[in-house]
Amino acid sequence: MKVIRSKSFTGERAWAALDIANMNGITTRLHWTDQPYKWHVNDGQEVFVVLDGQVRMHYREEGVEREALLEVGDIFYASVGTEHVAHPLGVARILVIEAEGSV
Repeated sequence: MKVIRSKSFTGERAWAALDIANMNGITTRLHWTDQPYKWHVNDGQEVFVVLDGQVRMHYREEGVEREALLEVGDIFYASVGTEHVAHPLGVARILVIEAEGSV
């Protein structure tokens, strides 16, 4: 049993993570960041939920770069092969659900 107060979680570096659960190889992690990540493609699917702050998600579809502004409560789903990068606008806390060991 765990109760996690996401608003109180901070990290010592960008994209610091708190491991919440591993359910048969699917991880749930809480991330704190104030810096962009890097362009990447996950090994599997990814669910990205903004819990605090705002995130400008850049992604590529058929070679065309697009972006979406994600607010608190918004969810970004990256299917296999979706190239993407998250740019927080200030501090953000993000819940990420993905295959264990994914980039």
